[in-house]
Amino acid sequence: MADTASLGVKVRGKVIVITGGARGIGLATATALHKLGARVAIGDIDEAKVKESGADLGLDVYGKLDVTDRGSFSDFLDRVERQLGPIDVLVNNAGIMPVGRIIDEPDSVTRRILDVNVFGVVLGSKLAVERMVPHGRGQVINVASLAGELYAVGLATYCASKHAVVAFTDSARLEYRSAGVKFSMVLPTFVNTELTAGTAGVKGFKNAEPEQIADAIVRLVAHPKPRVRVTRAAGAMVVSQKFMPRPLAEGLNRILGGERVFTDDVDVAKRKAYEARARGQD
Repeated sequence: MADTASLGVKVRGKVIVITGGARGIGLATATALHKLGARVAIGDIDEAKVKESGADLGLDVYGKLDVTDRGSFSDFLDRVERQLGPIDVLVNNAGIMPVGRIIDEPDSVTRRILDVNVFGVVLGSKLAVERMVPHGRGQVINVASLAGELYAVGLATYCASKHAVVAFTDSARLEYRSAGVKFSMVLPTFVNTELTAGTAGVKGFKNAEPEQIADAIVRLVAHPKPRVRVTRAAGAMVVSQKFMPRPLAEGLNRILGGERVFTDDVDVAKRKAYEARARGQD
């Protein structure tokens, strides 16, 4: 209780925008921050779902947001500032993860992954910084992935997109720290949301729950720092691989099933609905 109270003191009253807020990590984060007294706004490409989620939470601002479109993103942030006040925190959470071998990945899907996962983060960060610098304060939290620090069969483009987010966030952090704007990132392991539907995960490591990622984001809002890995076990494994000879690290990954989990071992039927939405086919 004491921990919750101290977080509430740091978070209460902050105007926080969350992209991809209709479900999964975004919705769990919105829920946690709203309960602590933050003034939360959620946007999502799924207009029906974001309206349902926003109404259920009792938020004042929620609606359709296409993170790949400057007009959509800028208009949404303008609306937030008109209704809630200057933005204190932007959580760039929107992201997609179609899986499969690159030879089976249509160019349209490759571009969509990069548009949402990379361009959307860069665009959101630009628009937030433009609004924050005149006030001399603010924070951008980018939801990257542990996939941004490793590589995986069946996730080549996704991994590339998250590596880009990691590099962009660290570079922007250095660029704007003297202006009072902080950049942070959270690097989750695979999380039990629709994004991982039909996959079993890596042997020996549990997927995280959306609430665990939400808790990490809440703590970044309260106590900003450059990066947080979730879970600790998965994060330690990823960091340790950086110090292993490459053949050893790749051999360990093979033993743990990492070369099959997003290709041969995927339950296509269970993943069908998510893949259709992620690929823009629904």
